[in-house]
Amino acid sequence: MVKKIFLLILFSVGFFSFSQEVISKTDWQEDLRYLQKTVNTQYPFLFKKISATTFNETVDSFHKAIPAMEEHEIVVGFSRIIGLFQYGHTRMSYSDSSIQFHSIPVEFYRFKKGIYIKAAQKEHQLLIGAKVIAIEDVTIDKVIKAVYPTVPVENALFFDAYGLNHMTIPEVLHAQGITAELKKSLRLLLEKDGKQSEYTIKATTELWPPMHYGEVKPDSDWVNGRNKSETPLYLKNFDKIYYYEYLPDSKTVYVRHSRIQNDKTENVNDFYNRVFKFIDSNDVEKLVIDVRLNGGGNNFLNKPIIKGIISNSKINQPGKFFVITGRRTFSACQNLINELDNYTDVLFVGEPSSENINFYGDNKRVVLPKSGLPVYLSFAWWQDKSQWENADYIKPHYPIEMTYDNYISNEDVVLDAALNFESINFVMKPMEYLTELFEQGRFDEVTKEGVRMANDPAYSFIDFEREFNSVGSIMMGNNNEGALLVFKLAVKVFPESQNTWGNLAQTQWEMGDFENAKVSCKKVLSISDKGGAAFAAKRMLKKIVNK
Repeated sequence: MVKKIFLLILFSVGFFSFSQEVISKTDWQEDLRYLQKTVNTQYPFLFKKISATTFNETVDSFHKAIPAMEEHEIVVGFSRIIGLFQYGHTRMSYSDSSIQFHSIPVEFYRFKKGIYIKAAQKEHQLLIGAKVIAIEDVTIDKVIKAVYPTVPVENALFFDAYGLNHMTIPEVLHAQGITAELKKSLRLLLEKDGKQSEYTIKATTELWPPMHYGEVKPDSDWVNGRNKSETPLYLKNFDKIYYYEYLPDSKTVYVRHSRIQNDKTENVNDFYNRVFKFIDSNDVEKLVIDVRLNGGGNNFLNKPIIKGIISNSKINQPGKFFVITGRRTFSACQNLINELDNYTDVLFVGEPSSENINFYGDNKRVVLPKSGLPVYLSFAWWQDKSQWENADYIKPHYPIEMTYDNYISNEDVVLDAALNFESINFVMKPMEYLTELFEQGRFDEVTKEGVRMANDPAYSFIDFEREFNSVGSIMMGNNNEGALLVFKLAVKVFPESQNTWGNLAQTQWEMGDFENAKVSCKKVLSISDKGGAAFAAKRMLKKIVNK
């Protein structure tokens, strides 16, 4: 009997050792070189936000550091390498690695006033609603800064949607220097009901919260603090990908669409045919399509939506068609909102999207040969807008954020903003409007309207400073009088902008107005004597003195 027990133990130990085979540091280094070669030879187009030189130098530094690293630090190091490309589809997952990563069972979420615990396992439900001040004595802002490079962020909204919960992983926090040693639990400094308290939470092997469309699943052992006596429209009917509801008080059709794919009960084409038929047959004044929870899917299914809006003159008007976007608006849904922006009179409300306007999407699975760790490298470039229209995200015309109190009380301030929107005097495309006034020679109106809109929060979706400088720079040399007018307007609106004063000085120089160019250069230097604009101003002043 003793012999049988011994053999059983021996077999168990041997089996465990085989299944948990240790990967040598040399193997990890070879995998890194394999990844480097694969990227350089097969995916060089990914060098868009980072140069090949910087990528290869970073790989070389990581290669040298691997022998002194623990295995979880190496895996996190690979996530930093993948994160360099800053495309959400180019990614890797800790759950695919050869070692077990852990997480404390709480969900972090950024609301308007900070990072909160939005949900947690039931045993930690008293922490729900607490604002997170620090983790292991490190302020939450510093933790975010440390963890950010490990996530393939396209923009800050992507990190909020998909990266915040990486801060609950002890292995990541240790690898990124937040903790001096690998912890089995994490100590949080929380603020709730006006009081700050520390809580230590043990990490578990459940790496991610059980989520559906960004909300914890109701049939799990996780809970959130939302009042369950009612359900806001954007959280209703989660058994369906999309549904619509008529709101008679505002004569609005509301659509929640949370995945770009066909629902098992009704395909996209039939659903939107039904929606537009209802709009045409009833007293409807507005359409709201809510894609704040839409993480993408098959962008070839966007066509029925676009065609339906374009052909519906009843809805396709400023102030009648709204799309609610948010931090989970990603991938094929980015294609959707790009196309709506291109071809319809849509007004966006809510948060910016988490995808770049033009981006690398669809990926291929590349398995590193020694460790078996899969990484996913994007290969498809999606460009719905011209290259010069590219940006980190689509900005909403009406930027609205929820507070935690809004969330738990089911107060949908984003939908309310769309329903209460007044279109009087609102200009959907400010730069096109100002350009039209300029081309008509109505220069006084350009200045008046430019100042008005640049100082109106309703137009915060437009970066007027960048736009003015871009337009003026294009004119410079070909139409100096026009460039002069644009830059004079810009410095009125942005009197502390070095670049704008520098561009004004350059235009005045081009026109031979050296005295005013000198004044503008001195203004540049009064703001700061450092940076590219200051260097150019100093050089111009020397030229003026020597004339």
